[in-house]
Amino acid sequence: MAYDPRLAGAGTAAQQPPAPPPPPETASAPAPTSNASTNSTERTDSYKLRFCTVCASNQNRSMEAHLRLSQASSAFPVISFGTGSLVRLPGPSITQPNVYNFNSTSYSQMYDELLSKDERLYRNNGILNMLDRNRNVKWGPERFQDWVPGLPRIDHVSKGDKGAIGTEGGVVDVIITCEERCWDAVVDDLMNKGSPLNRPVHVFNVDIRDNHEEALVGGKAILDLATRLNDTAAQEQKALGAEGWENGIGEARRSFDEKVPEIVASWQEKWPNLPALWTLAWL
Repeated sequence: MAYDPRLAGAGTAAQQPPAPPPPPETASAPAPTSNASTNSTERTDSYKLRFCTVCASNQNRSMEAHLRLSQASSAFPVISFGTGSLVRLPGPSITQPNVYNFNSTSYSQMYDELLSKDERLYRNNGILNMLDRNRNVKWGPERFQDWVPGLPRIDHVSKGDKGAIGTEGGVVDVIITCEERCWDAVVDDLMNKGSPLNRPVHVFNVDIRDNHEEALVGGKAILDLATRLNDTAAQEQKALGAEGWENGIGEARRSFDEKVPEIVASWQEKWPNLPALWTLAWL
């Protein structure tokens, strides 16, 4: 049976000479130990990995996953990006897409522009509904290659981005892309950045077709993967301590990293139609 410091404190109190009323020191002696134990439990039970979701334009798949993670029953800190050179949305024809810049055009601006262009077209193809969802999640699409790991993101908290709380430091523990070419772009970009923080990050790809129906399914699958990863991380910290975790070292972190392939394999059995890739990279 695990050692409970509160029992030890209670035993010490029982051995003291009885005195009515009990000395204040005796009555309060077990309390600090109990509180310390409780606080430690709260830290491990409430621990949350920080996530980053990525697709081509930071519009459909990554934003559905961003929403799912930020609105989970126990919400996750999350940021999201696209890897394309420009944001592209379907237009009147395949040769006439609507093109926008990353980082400087808000979802609300896109919504208003397309609403004025052809409300019937963009309502029927789901673009307006998607943009309406997106503008209630965060300000606008961001490009992964422009992200500077470790650069504070306080402004995203003030903008009201969902999932921003916990990501203020500009670092994440897990990156999940939604297409293999996006996974390739992310891994290449992390290598090009040169790992300035020397901080490990797990990079997954969950292959999701770029349509609204598949994005809904993919969002559920990504939330399931995130929950499995986070539960294991919390268990390892509780069992082995959190020392060194933030720097990618320590027994808990090493044990967690070793278990990730097993987690992915178990998750893949539940979601066989969403092929997954995984690698360990560095921020």
